Amino acid sequence: MITNYTVSGMTCGNCVHHVTEEVSDVEGVNNVSVALEGGTMSVESDERIPFDAIIEAVREAGGYTVVEA
Repeated sequence: MITNYTVSGMTCGNCVHHVTEEVSDVEGVNNVSVALEGGTMSVESDERIPFDAIIEAVREAGGYTVVEA
């Protein structure tokens, strides 16, 4: 399953890298795709990942905010 999100606060490629790394570490996540332009993030997983886990990972990456798209 693929779940789409909007991430606010990213300003550079480093931001994208940190968000990708943190969300990739969330249990159950198979693949993450983050785009700086538009602030979009797609998370691929076998089962739905709890939104709280995504929020925490994005926050850990640098204090960004995330909403489901």
